[in-house]
Amino acid sequence: MAYSNFRLRQYYSIADHSAFALTTSSFHLNCTYDVFPSFHGADVRRGFLSHLLKEFKREAIDTFVDNNIERGKSIGPRFIKSIRGSKIAIVLLSKNYASSTWCLNELAEIMSCRKDLGLIVMVIFYEVDPSDVKKLTGHFGRVFRKTCAGKIKDDIVRWRQALAKVATIAGYHSTNWDNEAAMIEQIANDISHKLNKFAGPSSETP
Repeated sequence: MAYSNFRLRQYYSIADHSAFALTTSSFHLNCTYDVFPSFHGADVRRGFLSHLLKEFKREAIDTFVDNNIERGKSIGPRFIKSIRGSKIAIVLLSKNYASSTWCLNELAEIMSCRKDLGLIVMVIFYEVDPSDVKKLTGHFGRVFRKTCAGKIKDDIVRWRQALAKVATIAGYHSTNWDNEAAMIEQIANDISHKLNKFAGPSSETP
């Protein structure tokens, strides 16, 4: 009986994994964008992000661009649809990322899609320590606590969980690079490599 129960659990485990793999494959095939970037505009838009997007364009990486849409406290349907319609999400964590409820809600949605849909999440720690993001310490933690003032408990819990999870993803650390241009080039190359995996072998006959 014990062996039968083990085999049954093993069967359902394999079936669940197969179902998730099919969902993930279908998700990637039906995406509108290659990349969805999540960022705090005041920190990075005019510098690092603009150079990153320029490199993406050069590499023909189709990126969702918000065109300076005014952001409120809650992310709108268009952004949710764009996150779910992207193959890869890049979370650009900067010093004041947690000052924005929009960014935090965006991150929570991204991490949810990572779990449920197989969205690939890549992380850039831009002038911020991953441990400060995970433990909510230092300037990042102070900014987060200020943002949480007066917010409902459920939202704060979601944000904390999303930050704790994203901080454990192996990412790019700006402090480890002497040359920012080289870092940006490496990120674009890595994304192109991942996208090529989605495309698979060419169906054309040589």
